[in-house]
Amino acid sequence: MPDLLRKPFGTRGEVHRITPESAGWRYVGFSLYHLRAGDRAAEVTGDREVILVLVEGKARITGAGEEWGVMGDRMSVFEKTPPHALYLPNGTEWEAVAETDCVLAVCSAPGKGGHKVRRLGPDGIEMATRGKGTNTRHINNIAMEDADVADSLLVTEVFTPAGHWSSYPSHRHDEDDFPRITYLEETYYHRLNPATGFGIQRVYTDDGGLDETMAVSDGDVVLVPRGHHPCGAPYGFEMYYLNVMAGPLRKWRFVPAPEVAWILDRDG
Repeated sequence: MPDLLRKPFGTRGEVHRITPESAGWRYVGFSLYHLRAGDRAAEVTGDREVILVLVEGKARITGAGEEWGVMGDRMSVFEKTPPHALYLPNGTEWEAVAETDCVLAVCSAPGKGGHKVRRLGPDGIEMATRGKGTNTRHINNIAMEDADVADSLLVTEVFTPAGHWSSYPSHRHDEDDFPRITYLEETYYHRLNPATGFGIQRVYTDDGGLDETMAVSDGDVVLVPRGHHPCGAPYGFEMYYLNVMAGPLRKWRFVPAPEVAWILDRDG
């Protein structure tokens, strides 16, 4: 079984670290910190660009030699307010000192020096609704392709109501053949409300060479190296996930799974 489901390896400090080397791919990196008030996290970006996302709580941020003050005002991710986020180019550094208990996501991909440090939220992030019926979900786009804010990174948040499906109809983005499809590696950082719940994520290819179905718990990360990757939130449990995508071209173009393509044709 591929090692696609990653459990937190701690409860305080760094609890996830996914690198291209540990994932067995080329582009996406994802780290997560659980900080208590007064705790500190700091990294250098090296040859990678970074987007810091204040998932929960408040932290005083320094980045690329500038003071950004206290960022974050969402104490629970399920408040669904826009997140505070900061873009940092390659060749810089950052530090976060928690003002409250804090969950800090570090999204990374190869940097090309094409963009400067800047705030990405909460200003300019407006929640959008996608899908119909029990395929409805709600999106906070932090850094998608319509905003020229990064060299490689695509980052978004998705809130899936209890009993609904998400990242659905099933689709893949695992070929470098723009404009038909783009190659994008992807991580899903999952949260559940209540936290004692579970969600379902499947990752599968058309030929069945990869076909994994995982029960995800609050705080888990799922890797999507290729194939289709739908999620389901059981009745009674709301699902959140933070997506990080990157590849050779900063465009999101996908192909639906053959068995569900008719849904896209019908619903648009």
